[in-house]
Amino acid sequence: MSNTAAMDCGKLPFATTLHVRDRCLCLHVQRAARALARRFDDVLRPLGLTQGQFSLLMSLNRPEPPNIGDVATLLAMDRTTLTANLKPLERRRLVKVRVDKADKRGRRLVLTAAGHALLVAAAPVWTKTHAETERLLTRSSPDTLRATLGELC
Repeated sequence: MSNTAAMDCGKLPFATTLHVRDRCLCLHVQRAARALARRFDDVLRPLGLTQGQFSLLMSLNRPEPPNIGDVATLLAMDRTTLTANLKPLERRRLVKVRVDKADKRGRRLVLTAAGHALLVAAAPVWTKTHAETERLLTRSSPDTLRATLGELC
């Protein structure tokens, strides 16, 4: 049966599946993201962190506590997802959510002393793993990959 005939019968040809498998940018980026997340989750696990939690804590390491909207934008999360991801970090007393002094309706995210200490312990683990991961890129430079991915944001 031809591809056109298969589509006319309400069936998607297997050739389309293969085409998507081999060409879909979203699939390839998701697979790479999952592999990277697993790599970093594995090395951060002894510290009681996931890669996502590390990124979230690192995003709070600023001279002034950021507001929720700025962190959500940086991490490409909606506010609801960010709030859900903050909860376990708050329970561990790594992060505090405070009322914004300039706008009582807003909230600022404060990295606690325990949060800072955990980042100090985690940063060398991340640095080593990141360098090892960058060395795996044999067809493109890490800077080119970051720039290319940035074009999609």
